Amino acid sequence: MTQYAFGLGALIALRTDTTPPTPAQFGTLQEVQLDLSFTVKELTGQFQAPAALARGGLKITGKAKAAKISAANFNNIFFGQTQSTGNTLIQVNEAGTVSAGGSHTVNVANNGAITDLGVAYAATGAMLIPITGSPTAGQYSVNKTTGVYSFSAADANAAVLITYSYSSTAGTSLSLSNQLMGSGPTFSLVLSEQYQGKLLNLQLNSVIAPKLALAFKSEDFMVPEFDFQASADAAGNIGNIWLSE
Repeated sequence: MTQYAFGLGALIALRTDTTPPTPAQFGTLQEVQLDLSFTVKELTGQFQAPAALARGGLKITGKAKAAKISAANFNNIFFGQTQSTGNTLIQVNEAGTVSAGGSHTVNVANNGAITDLGVAYAATGAMLIPITGSPTAGQYSVNKTTGVYSFSAADANAAVLITYSYSSTAGTSLSLSNQLMGSGPTFSLVLSEQYQGKLLNLQLNSVIAPKLALAFKSEDFMVPEFDFQASADAAGNIGNIWLSE
């Protein structure tokens, strides 16, 4: 029976520069593409057409799009750096009103070790100016430990929008440091596809991911896209292709 391929199947990366090897499955897979291309060397003389052709180097590249977002997968396939528990959250345009009396302040909801990302007037969207001293009209200062924003008496009762980041014990954090040239995770890549009872399995033994693209859109899902490139492993083997026919 003739074999066809339909659909995506499963794509799994097995990181090989860790002990033990760490698997990472591409979740909600959207697209996989594999390209194998040789350079071609031409021997020409006095005539236009080549007298002989020879294949040169082999380049194995591809890309995969998978919608499931995973910090562990990003790290094992692309970054290969320090992963830890905890998260930095961004609070965008938290509404507040400058108190009329006393110190003319706004206490943000998530206080403690915040990073100020700007304050705007709610009515106009105009940005206030951050300072370190006593504010005048259109200025503010912030205590990043307590999350207290201080304003001028001239801005009493003003409605403001405050944006800041703060730490959370939930989630996962990847610390990205400047690595030496040549650093990065290596992995084997396995594709398993099945249609009408016929199997097509492919394995590349030594793979790196030179590019990770995160394309955000106004009215669509963000689907991370990995580019990958394969080489021969230490034993000189590239991989395998297994077919039912």
